[in-house]
Amino acid sequence: MSSQAKIASRRTAGANGSSKRAAEKVRDDDPNNPVKVAAKYFGRNSKSKTYMGHKKKVHTIAWNCTGQKLASGSADHTARVRQLDRHGTSSGELELKGHTDSIDMLSFHPKNPDILATASADKTVRIWDTRASKSCHGIDTKGENINLVWSPDGNYIAVGSKDDNICIIDSKKMPPSIVSTQNFSYEVNEMTWNQTGEYFLMTTGNGTIDIVKFPSFERVHSVQSHSAHCYCIEFDPKGRYLATGGADALVSLWDISEMVCVRTFPRLDSPIRSLSFSHDGRFIASASGDQRIDISDVASGRPVHTIECREAMNSIAWNPRHLLLACAGDESHGRYAGSINVFGYSVAK
Repeated sequence: MSSQAKIASRRTAGANGSSKRAAEKVRDDDPNNPVKVAAKYFGRNSKSKTYMGHKKKVHTIAWNCTGQKLASGSADHTARVRQLDRHGTSSGELELKGHTDSIDMLSFHPKNPDILATASADKTVRIWDTRASKSCHGIDTKGENINLVWSPDGNYIAVGSKDDNICIIDSKKMPPSIVSTQNFSYEVNEMTWNQTGEYFLMTTGNGTIDIVKFPSFERVHSVQSHSAHCYCIEFDPKGRYLATGGADALVSLWDISEMVCVRTFPRLDSPIRSLSFSHDGRFIASASGDQRIDISDVASGRPVHTIECREAMNSIAWNPRHLLLACAGDESHGRYAGSINVFGYSVAK
């Protein structure tokens, strides 16, 4: 068995049969056609709610693991955390101050709903307890940080910088500290672990997905994913697919049981900036420099809804429990400067 097949086999035992059944064709005139059902659902639940607070545009957003907190990081050097109920009502908002430059990426701990990590251009990473207003820990890095991701068990944080270094922070240590640094001679963009944490995947300026073992960073495989720079990467929560977004304006969907591309989503016209799978794995949302977000059915590849936006989007994220999509873009002037939006509320309310 090849190394890339081993990655998949540990994550997707038994998934092939269900994915094949999901991919079976359904007649367009069938009232149970899942694409039509989804389009009707989003037609009835297409209301967006806007939340203000930041003074400058928002670069990054993330939900916590329970879907009850939404965090945003901004060019105004702050992060904000909102407590939202199922209907979008905010019961509290916290401003996190401490960074001295733009926050370009943030992410909640995968298991602890109160712990948040932020990566900033000020060459630091901060770990916050969102029940308070001060950071628990600050970690100095060598470069301006633009990417950050937790390992699936929450024991490590990977941080990527503008000069293509990746630092691994051991979050179990007190205080947390950098345990290794990897230097790359080529552009490295978003990154992630597979669900077992055995493998680490990176998107690159060569248009590839580079796969290495963790923690050794021993090279396992490289897959050509896009014809230009590859920027975004995310695993489907059901363990069937891997999606990437590139400068060629395509989202590519990979069957990880064989590590082959099963389809592309070509409905945007600019480089893909952000993508996200819904909690049930049925839908994938993608955003680019265009002023719209595409939501497509994963099984068929067909579009189910388009969200029109005021500006190009920087970051999108599905709620981990509900069909609610948070989004934040380039709004830096005027009435909606520094705002974020959550799409998916009922139009009847």
